[in-house]
Amino acid sequence: MSPDLFSADLEEKPARLRSLAAELDRLWPAIVTERLEGGDRLLLLGMGSSHYASLVAAARLRHAGVAAVAELASTDLLPGLDAGTVVVAVSASGTSDETLDAVRRLRERDTYGALFVALTNAGDTELAALCDLAVPMLAGEERGGVACRSFQHTLAALLTLPGGRLDPADVTGAAEATDDLLSRRDAWLPAVSELLLGSHGTHIAAPAHRISSAYQSALMLREGPRLPAVGCETGDWSHVDVYLTKTQDYRLLVCAGSRWEPGLLRWTAERGSTVVALGGELGGGAAAELGSEPDAATAYVLRYRHDERDDVRLLTETLVAELLAADAWRAASYVDAPGAPV
Repeated sequence: MSPDLFSADLEEKPARLRSLAAELDRLWPAIVTERLEGGDRLLLLGMGSSHYASLVAAARLRHAGVAAVAELASTDLLPGLDAGTVVVAVSASGTSDETLDAVRRLRERDTYGALFVALTNAGDTELAALCDLAVPMLAGEERGGVACRSFQHTLAALLTLPGGRLDPADVTGAAEATDDLLSRRDAWLPAVSELLLGSHGTHIAAPAHRISSAYQSALMLREGPRLPAVGCETGDWSHVDVYLTKTQDYRLLVCAGSRWEPGLLRWTAERGSTVVALGGELGGGAAAELGSEPDAATAYVLRYRHDERDDVRLLTETLVAELLAADAWRAASYVDAPGAPV
């Protein structure tokens, strides 16, 4: 793992997203889309970033009428299968132990002919060999050792399934939004880092339909610079994380777009917490210009191109935490030695 190579991976995001947008329409084999359009059920399996992306995709597909669920591959309570089930096992490396184990367990008890599909960023892997079909994420090699582009590409790939309704134009829009944030990082990154990287860690909130952004952003701060960070859903924040605002130097990044933001803002304002808004004003406030115009309840508002489009937000907003992580990681001069423990 390397902070410099991780930063280089982030720089490649716009180009990789543009290439992905051109391939989305032919990413999935026809048998997968035909079976889901015909009423088959969908089971998404994965760990870590793969599971975060699967949670959002499954919820969106269910909303569209597809019987889709996302399960941690490590669960002992795997669903039953029948001939009307499509299993998509997600692993960027194609080598996640828990995901391989889940596919083996399901195949051993599958007597009905469920369809198994591997969604992976690698080519010839054990996961692909265990499945009937393999679908590439097209994220390219992540030399920094952190699943950043593959997380984005997993989201885009899963939302291209029937019912996901991802517009390829929003993938291109995310590339343009990423370009914008990267090109202006010297203007916003120092201020946002100072506001969010506190002595008690960093918290990230996102709307339920983009909950992967909160979980993945927190993971980026934990995985690279090994900083304490926690992700939470914006509405649930008032039932779960609000208690910490009373006892901690509480620093919160809010991915804008939840109708439950007013409750969060009330508590953070009353208790003097530090709040940074990402992708729009919070609580229904008037939109700010690109940059950093704060409202009364936030210390900073970070806008970027196309952030009025929800799927652009979904595919872009984790970049902010990734850049925070890369800078903090580099400053700490922490690099895993070969063979070092996780």
